[in-house]
Amino acid sequence: MYVDRTLSGPLAAASRQFPAILISGPRQVGKTTLLRHAAEAERRYVTLDDPQARTLAKDDPGLFLQRFAPPVLIDEIQYAPELLPHIKMVVDSRQRPGDFWLTGSQHFHLMQGVSESLAGRVGIVNLLGFSRRELAGHSERVEPFLPGDYATTGEERPLGLMELYQTVWRGSLPRIALDAEVDRDLFYGSYVQTYLQRDVRTLASVGDEMAFTKFLRATAARTGQLLNLADLARDVDVSPNTAKSWLSILKSSGVVYLVEPYHSNVTKRLVKTPKLYFLDTGLAAYLTEWSSPETLEAGAMSGAILESWAVAEVIRSYWHAGRQAPIFYYRDKDRREIDLLIFRDGTLYPIEVKKATAPSKKDIRHFSILDRLDVPRGPGAVLCLTESPMPITETVWAVPVSHI
Repeated sequence: MYVDRTLSGPLAAASRQFPAILISGPRQVGKTTLLRHAAEAERRYVTLDDPQARTLAKDDPGLFLQRFAPPVLIDEIQYAPELLPHIKMVVDSRQRPGDFWLTGSQHFHLMQGVSESLAGRVGIVNLLGFSRRELAGHSERVEPFLPGDYATTGEERPLGLMELYQTVWRGSLPRIALDAEVDRDLFYGSYVQTYLQRDVRTLASVGDEMAFTKFLRATAARTGQLLNLADLARDVDVSPNTAKSWLSILKSSGVVYLVEPYHSNVTKRLVKTPKLYFLDTGLAAYLTEWSSPETLEAGAMSGAILESWAVAEVIRSYWHAGRQAPIFYYRDKDRREIDLLIFRDGTLYPIEVKKATAPSKKDIRHFSILDRLDVPRGPGAVLCLTESPMPITETVWAVPVSHI
């Protein structure tokens, strides 16, 4: 079963504008499925997962591009970066939009090669697992989430508590999100092992798989929290430099996302540590060994993993619209915190995430801190378990978290 993706429209627009497009993201989020569904009949397809194709691409890139001439979809381009300069030559000689569609899973090294070889010639978009919008059949809603307009979201059925935590617990990867019969533990166990065997070893030297698995679990347990590398390294019994290296692998592979604190020139009392979020809460729940949605909802990670899910949904709403996610958080030395700030068109939009059905003015008391900054403050939102959008003040609304 194919489910329409919000990114389809921005992807088509990029293909009409650039001679090459690259869709990047973690493994098994549906990159290839999206492109193959969008591909016209005459577009060739080749995957560099195929050892023969990969060997040809690495050993004789010119011959490879003769055999798989454009228009072509090349899957897992990170396995043969040698192709990129040759793609540049073909692009410069043909100058036709949409000639090359590329996918890649290892963001950091892939971006390095692309920026060096295809600067100005490639449109880059990011894909994650299914958003709530996509699973609910609202993929046509391309506009990213922004507090203040609930005319469209208010009509959507909110998720009940356990239905929401079932979604959080299973995660967003297509294979498991679309088929309730898929064994969740078996799926994520295989996913972690495949990730260890294929991606990590090509990005860094990991001599101790058990230590890295322990690191994965310790990182997942910290989703929704301020990043403390020294504490993380101590728990796993590795050096801080090793922890920093492994975290950069998780970040570049699209497993985690670091939300940076918002800074202005007005105050120097702001915390400068990023917040850590797993982009797939199903993977985080698996790694932290929550055996059911019920135990997850009732457990110590309940609030943090709900915040992680909400933040990931906001990120998806931007990435799947073909945009960067302009998100930050606020925290000062007095521990006054705002979970999320969207900085758009020179305006800050504050957001709190609460596991509550009826948030109050107390939950948004820190929003007023933003008035001290030399930046306009827009409408705010409390993403929560309310059944429908409800005003808390004239400018702040309680919004069902499933309406992102």
